[in-house]
Amino acid sequence: MDKFVINGGRKLNGSVSISGAKNASLALMPATLLASGKYDLLNTPDLRDVTTMSKLLQSMGVTVERNGSTLSLNTFRVNRFEAPYEHVKKMRASIYVLGPLLARYGHAKVSLPGGCAWGPRPVDLHIEGMKKLGAKVDLDRGYIIAKAKRLKGARIAFNVSSVGATGNILMAAVLAKGTTRIDNAAMEPEITNLAEMLAAMGAKIHGIGTTSLEIEGVDELRPAAVATIPDRIEAGTMMIAAAMCGGTVRVGNVTPDHFASLTARLEDAGVGVTLGEDHVVIKAPRTIDAVDVTTAVYPGFPTDMQAQWIAMMTVSKGASTTTDTIYRDRFNHVPELIRLGADIEMKDNVAMIRGTKRLTGTKVMSTDLRASAALILAGLKAEGTTEVLRVYHLDRGYEAIERKLTSLGASIERVKGEEF
Repeated sequence: MDKFVINGGRKLNGSVSISGAKNASLALMPATLLASGKYDLLNTPDLRDVTTMSKLLQSMGVTVERNGSTLSLNTFRVNRFEAPYEHVKKMRASIYVLGPLLARYGHAKVSLPGGCAWGPRPVDLHIEGMKKLGAKVDLDRGYIIAKAKRLKGARIAFNVSSVGATGNILMAAVLAKGTTRIDNAAMEPEITNLAEMLAAMGAKIHGIGTTSLEIEGVDELRPAAVATIPDRIEAGTMMIAAAMCGGTVRVGNVTPDHFASLTARLEDAGVGVTLGEDHVVIKAPRTIDAVDVTTAVYPGFPTDMQAQWIAMMTVSKGASTTTDTIYRDRFNHVPELIRLGADIEMKDNVAMIRGTKRLTGTKVMSTDLRASAALILAGLKAEGTTEVLRVYHLDRGYEAIERKLTSLGASIERVKGEEF
């Protein structure tokens, strides 16, 4: 397993360009199952999760080719309607094939998903949504088995907002007979990106970008080319890196509206933020002020930025709390940050952080994607050398992060597993 070796304490300056959004790509790719033909997905990041989804689709007969940041998929020869455990165990987003397979082919066999090591994230909302659309769904030895001659429109109201369930049911509903209404739908930009792709394919969707989606089912769709939105979580991670490490950094190829909640909190912390149409400039303050944060569904503060925010608060002036209301047990990074010298106390889903003047480099271990990012940030700030082990988690969601940080002046090196 690879590791990162970081020599901390260097200021970051310069410009960095953000890649396409991981979470958007993982929804756009399965959507190609809804109509036969060739698709070009522009601005697709080269990530471990994208490779996993590619292999899953290839196992169904989809042809996948990459040319730079364009991913071309041809769904003309789809001949298998199963997502086996060997692929799905690696990534929870694999369940996104359920809706398209069921809507287009009338049946699907999908293994219960895997992914990051932290916490249960049940798929009940996906299953109940498919049932409301008229599918017969059974669980058999770790597989979801769903059948329907043709799905039928229905009223679906989520008791909690779910990005995954919203995307899956949206993809299923576009080919259902009649009208489907999804209430308390997720508003995340990745869902809007998916809805706009489906609309380009000929779907009839009203209320895109709101919590109420109305879908008029159509008989067939057609292939389309679509651009993946910039990754707002990668952007936020780079913004926090700049704020923690001093200097001035221009973060380009972004949509500032997508991370407005983070921008506001950074300004509260004393960070200089200048917004452009497709970029943001971060100027680090002399001292970072402690700021309380509570995660919430979009457009609130994202749970995917919780770990990185805690990393920044460890070197702030004063005391703060970070509360995660989305995934209450998502704090595996806290013990590792403490190893670096952070002063953090946990109580249920609340991290109580007292800022310290310095962190000190040591060996730490990644446990999931965003925890890995937090440890990288802390390592960049820490005095001395930090080794971040098991960075394969990071490769799931950050494209060439070590090269991007190095271009800004960081000292970070990937060491291959055979070297240690």
